Amino acid sequence: MAQMHPTASPAWESWFALAARLPADLNLNQLARTTNAVQRRRGDGIEDGTALLRLSLARGPGGKSLQETAAWAHLNGIAELTSQSLNERLHRSVSFLAAITHRLLAGRPLGKPALWSGRCLRIADGSSLSQPGSKGTDWRLHTVYDLSQGGFSHVEVTDRCGAESLLRCAPVANEVLIADRGYARARELQACLDPTGPDAREFIVRVGWKALALCDPAGKPFSLIGHLETLAATAGPQEYAVQAVVGRSRQPALLALRLIAVPLPPDKAAANRAKLQRRASKHQDELDRRSLTAAGFMVLVTSLPGEIPTDEICAAYRLRWQVELAIKRLKSLIHIDRLPTRTPDGGLSWLYPHLILLLLSEDICQDFLESSPCGNCCQRTVLTVAVTQAGARRRRRGFGRVCAAGPYRGHQPLALAAG
Repeated sequence: MAQMHPTASPAWESWFALAARLPADLNLNQLARTTNAVQRRRGDGIEDGTALLRLSLARGPGGKSLQETAAWAHLNGIAELTSQSLNERLHRSVSFLAAITHRLLAGRPLGKPALWSGRCLRIADGSSLSQPGSKGTDWRLHTVYDLSQGGFSHVEVTDRCGAESLLRCAPVANEVLIADRGYARARELQACLDPTGPDAREFIVRVGWKALALCDPAGKPFSLIGHLETLAATAGPQEYAVQAVVGRSRQPALLALRLIAVPLPPDKAAANRAKLQRRASKHQDELDRRSLTAAGFMVLVTSLPGEIPTDEICAAYRLRWQVELAIKRLKSLIHIDRLPTRTPDGGLSWLYPHLILLLLSEDICQDFLESSPCGNCCQRTVLTVAVTQAGARRRRRGFGRVCAAGPYRGHQPLALAAG
């Protein structure tokens, strides 16, 4: 067979365009040898990190089977190897691919504090992934989505034992971290409130009715359910000053928090209660009436100071749908959840190339955002957000675009307070 010329291949030209997105100081060949992904000449053509990364991307997000990837590598002059050899090489490349992922994340700019009241908003969320034949969670993807950048600022892969936590990502200056109910743990909230600690940050976290032991400012027990039962479905957001109990010692630490209870629309509350009843019926459990009461409310705790209005805090929390959409795109567009492997190294060699492609794709998207009509004023921050209006029109939804620098053609510097 005649010698192939890879420079004449469209796939080779596309690779150069993608490689240009990698950090300029990232030496793939040196990294591959440092992580022992490439150790010596094997005669299969995979002699450097560039070839190994290309094969990983073709196998994972490229949607090719092992046999198709091996054939593709042969046709494009990248490597000469069998599908079994390719599988073994990919299994040994986990540290190499993880290092590239971490390097891409480390090179990302920090959130812009001008987004909301001098603070930047980031959203923590997780997603479960399963291998073929599994009936539960095999891998858990932990993410933090930066609203000011319009992309992920932290991604982490753990096995099923890796719990969701507010402390998985390092804090940034003037950060407000938004999270759902799975993150409401008293000790982690305490770490966030420690101004001298490594995890100091402000937060808005949704809580379940029994997630935290609460007391009032005087130290007396605070009955969350008792207060929720007194609220009418038409009532607006109600705020209470509470203290969260940390630990079970005789003199536990107390965390001063703002607790906000928001009645849900009747149809949403009814849907939540019906879901609880179906689940209890399926597992033949007795449903706690307190769970039915709490299902009609959104309950938040926050460390934000009192000068920030309750309505704005509620609207900020509702921006969580941004990270949910981002994870949904990760699954529906590049299919990170369709793992074909059954081994730990096989699973990681599938997941990390998807994350690499995700981060590179987000960088490409930022170029389009920078070319928006408002030019440099958006600073990679053009987002479309849905917020809930305050007062009598609170249930009617308004739409605004978040702009870090100032208003332009309807842009609102504080879209959270859009009316």
